[in-house]
Amino acid sequence: MSRDVSGSNQTAFDPANLSTQAIKTVSRQLTIVIACDTFPPDINGAARFAERLAGGLARRGHDVHIIASAYNSDHGTFREVIDGTEMTVHRLRSYKLPQHETLRWLWPFTIGREAKKIFDVIKPDVVHIQSHLIMGRFIVGVAKKAGIRLVATNHIMPENLIKYSVIIPPFLEQAAMDWAWRDAGRFFAKMDAVTTPTRRAAELLEAATGQTGVLAISCGIDASKFKNATPPTANPPRVLFLGRLDYEKHIHNLLRAVAKLPSELGVEVDLVGRGGEQAYLEELATELGIRSRVHFYGHVTEEDLPKAYERCTVFAMPSIAELQSIATMEAMASGRPVVAADAMALPHLVHDGDNGYLFPPEDVDAFADRLKRVVTADAVELERLSENSLYLIKSHDIQRTLSIFERIYMGEAAVESSDDNLPQYSEPIGRLNEVFHDQIMTFRRRTEALADRMEEASEDLRERLEEIRERAENVDRKVRSAVRKAQKRIRRER
Repeated sequence: MSRDVSGSNQTAFDPANLSTQAIKTVSRQLTIVIACDTFPPDINGAARFAERLAGGLARRGHDVHIIASAYNSDHGTFREVIDGTEMTVHRLRSYKLPQHETLRWLWPFTIGREAKKIFDVIKPDVVHIQSHLIMGRFIVGVAKKAGIRLVATNHIMPENLIKYSVIIPPFLEQAAMDWAWRDAGRFFAKMDAVTTPTRRAAELLEAATGQTGVLAISCGIDASKFKNATPPTANPPRVLFLGRLDYEKHIHNLLRAVAKLPSELGVEVDLVGRGGEQAYLEELATELGIRSRVHFYGHVTEEDLPKAYERCTVFAMPSIAELQSIATMEAMASGRPVVAADAMALPHLVHDGDNGYLFPPEDVDAFADRLKRVVTADAVELERLSENSLYLIKSHDIQRTLSIFERIYMGEAAVESSDDNLPQYSEPIGRLNEVFHDQIMTFRRRTEALADRMEEASEDLRERLEEIRERAENVDRKVRSAVRKAQKRIRRER
């Protein structure tokens, strides 16, 4: 069965990608299993990473299989369109969590049995686990017994899970988090390789679990998908947050910060995404007297995603528990300044004073000050911040990420980190010199041209697919007609 996952972050497959991007491949095709607790149509950072990793690997010629939860009662093996590329997805029985809008609980007692069936048939070279919570926990033993190489990427902080797991009294929360980290350490000790998106996240994982040798590999981004022909403008000033509207994102601090800005600035707030905090945020915006300037858009399509970034003056990320933040990377690829909490891995993306500003977590006054610096900046300063975002995001190229994971899958002894871990990435920028400025402008023009070609190719592909669909429907009608005639003839002959 072939299907496109409704509501997921999908884009039509663009054949131009294969001819316009330099794609390096390993010496042989690999059979790769990516095992996920969360996967499209879920919309979150871990799901988006797994989706883009799978699509990129499949376009490089690898046989990619996804093992993930079913998103409804329909479970089994399907051919699905993931990141614009068709691949095999094994959907396991799951149940919706009442505490969360999208997350589902995998039925754990059949995971091992189902995984063994899959492994016996496809004989994977490697299993890449995206979570140690349920899927990874019950799949690792099967893979170990079969002698399959195991790789794990950690996307999880226990602090983000307590609210959605069990009701834990506040005085027991720290003990629960300590236990959760120890449990993660026992799991990751079974892996042949462990990765996480940033060096800061790797250091946290090593310190909390006792692991060593954790590799810092950026989730990566295809900047061509976020072409932006317009520089940021403050007419009107518009602040964007894109992601889950859940407590750990601290969007309430964004609304409180905007409410502190002078009303004559007329700052608008765009909130893109859904989550359990939306009703509270709507009430808070009303209480703060800014409801008419706060816009809730819900989920947007992959096609409309770049437009959301292009509209904004500045992107805001107030979360204090980001191991990387794909949304922040997308904003940078769109050439937008970022104001973010000085917490976890966000300072790795937001270089204070270069491509945006950092503020102390929970300091709403400082948050408002940093936003004001951007929305009141002149065109020259906004362009400087924009160019620096584009400059920094070049170190997070998805093709580089894919090449590193291929080498990890092959078991190569010496595997380097992604380019964002090079010393020069952390050096202050200030204003780009003319050489780098020209490079960024060339990069922007090439990105725009590539995206235009992708859009044209996608339109051609949609037209061809429509023609094929019409032909198939005609054939189907003819077959059904022939079957009915045959049935009538058989009845007459009886």
